[in-house]
Amino acid sequence: MNFESPQTATESKRVLIVYAHPEPASLNGALKDTMREHLLARGHEVEVSDLYAQNWKASVDGDDFPLRDAAAKLVVPADSRRAFSSDSLTDDVRREQDKLRWADAVILQFPLWWFSMPAILKGWVDRVYAYGFAYGVGEHSDRRWGDRYGEGRMAGKRAMLSVTAGGWEEHYGPRGINGPIDDMLFPINHGVLHYPGFEVMPSFVVYRTDRMGEDQFAGVRERLIQRLDGLWTDAPIAFRQQNAGDYEVPSMTLRPGLEPAGTQGFALHVAAGRD
Repeated sequence: MNFESPQTATESKRVLIVYAHPEPASLNGALKDTMREHLLARGHEVEVSDLYAQNWKASVDGDDFPLRDAAAKLVVPADSRRAFSSDSLTDDVRREQDKLRWADAVILQFPLWWFSMPAILKGWVDRVYAYGFAYGVGEHSDRRWGDRYGEGRMAGKRAMLSVTAGGWEEHYGPRGINGPIDDMLFPINHGVLHYPGFEVMPSFVVYRTDRMGEDQFAGVRERLIQRLDGLWTDAPIAFRQQNAGDYEVPSMTLRPGLEPAGTQGFALHVAAGRD
């Protein structure tokens, strides 16, 4: 498959599923398989990055930048920038970057472990999101802080989280003991996906996964298929764009009066009435 070929079809789309679970027979594996099979049946192209099967290296270290001076101090952003600009990143990272360039949409499939993504998936982000590829893009000055939060290399693409959680849905509600699920996933949706330009779809979350039988899975599967069919037509989360005028420069703070009274925290960065 040529990951860098341009998109030409008007109906068929290209979807990358980044899958992070060590057990193929898990619920996460079943959800990944459901997505792949359904999207292919709809005429889309699908690629799966199975991180455990690929034995993905999760930690960033000097080996990620083969041409660097091993005797020099490791400075990850600077070494990442030099390696990306000279096309000398490791082969595994470059393959994943090519997949991201190729894809029209990206779905991250993972279990919620300790209120976040598994370490192997975080390591995929850490290594694949190189300086000059996912960050450090565009003009950086006292007038503009780069092409980020709605702009960047992933602009025009869509992304969605598909997450499994062992707890009850109520545990992740507005007054739930674990905290609201949208707040918990905000650093991933806003920071990992919206930052480099993705339009981010509301997350697909499955709860009480350790007690799920075949009947319950049938309902989950149907809900997932509905979400997949709306991947390019449903409205994304209305995250504010950094360079669209909502933020003061250079402080990058939200301009007064743009939020409903009493709004604070993460909710400030979602435009009211457009979520």
